[in-house]
Amino acid sequence: MTAAHDSDPIRTVVEQALARASTALRAASVPTEALAELVPARRRMLIRFAPTMRPLGEVWRVGSLLISADRNEWFTGGTATRAAERGRPGYQSVSHEERREIAAAALRGGYAAGSSVNFDAVPLPLDGDGLRALGSEAPVGVLPIDGGSGEAQPEEVRVRWRAGADLATAPTLEAFLAERVRLIAEREGA
Repeated sequence: MTAAHDSDPIRTVVEQALARASTALRAASVPTEALAELVPARRRMLIRFAPTMRPLGEVWRVGSLLISADRNEWFTGGTATRAAERGRPGYQSVSHEERREIAAAALRGGYAAGSSVNFDAVPLPLDGDGLRALGSEAPVGVLPIDGGSGEAQPEEVRVRWRAGADLATAPTLEAFLAERVRLIAEREGA
């Protein structure tokens, strides 16, 4: 940890909370899901290459957050799909055909049929300045708390239950992760 990390208490809180959640999920043998980047269809000369997924790592889905299993990173949003054959066009709706194409892209990306793949996830910052800059549409934010004396007012990282929700009523990151991880571990039978 560098001197810059030492001076940012928010970063310390986030890193410790993510490490605790990761350790608990691993100890409970909760399976990970894939994190990938959707590579759109493209052409080279006259050859069309179908969309595919490029692997980025493994994550656990904890509510609206994705926690990296192998790096100290976390993400928000994203879309989940299950890798599957494209099949014949059904022409039920454009959105249905798009979802089938995305599922086939996951299969072309090397994921086994039926495996969960998360894509279009947005990385979240670990530091206080980055989290403060996110705005009210982000699932996480930094809330100043009363009781601080001197120049540095204490702050907490909070997780909103929906975009735009008031941070004052949101649980702290630590409480959110502890509760969600406990529920996931119970569901997995640990």
